[in-house]
Amino acid sequence: MCLILLAWKVHADVPLVVAANRDEFHGRPAARAAFWTDQPDILGGRDLQAGGTWMGVSRRGRFAAVTNYRGATEPGAAESRGSLVTRYLLGASVPQLAERKAAFSGFNLLASDGAELWWLSNRDDDPRRLEPGWYGLGNLLLDSADVEPHKQRFRESPASMEPLFRALERGRIVNERYGTRCSSVLLMDDGIRFAERAFAADGGEETTLRYDFSVRRIS
Repeated sequence: MCLILLAWKVHADVPLVVAANRDEFHGRPAARAAFWTDQPDILGGRDLQAGGTWMGVSRRGRFAAVTNYRGATEPGAAESRGSLVTRYLLGASVPQLAERKAAFSGFNLLASDGAELWWLSNRDDDPRRLEPGWYGLGNLLLDSADVEPHKQRFRESPASMEPLFRALERGRIVNERYGTRCSSVLLMDDGIRFAERAFAADGGEETTLRYDFSVRRIS
């Protein structure tokens, strides 16, 4: 994934709004968004090569998404960056994940439990708890200049599914080898509304999967 747009506690009725494009080689095998059979609380796509996910949510109201940091792939990295998302969705805290950030190639992670929003990168210092606001994340650090045009379109969009998908369109990459594999939209309050729209290598739109369910928070 190379673009994540996020609104945190700026919409009165929807505290967390996310719109994201996942860019990847078309030949890399992946499963569409679904509840995982081995971890039934997790909803998300799945990287079938490394086993993790680029973006997911849990029935307990957790969200996480990861991007690669541009040009920062270490051949000796011990773990897949997608496992960061999985671990957070299963209950790990961001400070706990930060303790092992050196084990991964360059990454950015956005994560929220509904009460707090965090950004963690192993190309920056300590994890940062984010204030309410609008955020954009690509393959550099948070709110880098290259995501600003996308953030502006995101700010101008209503917090609803189709306008948010339209806000992502100009960020899509169409290329037969590497391009935007899917776009995802998340609206989270006391429930979760999640949609994933897939694209073919020629840019043609495929099916849109939609999920709507209540959150089971642990007090």
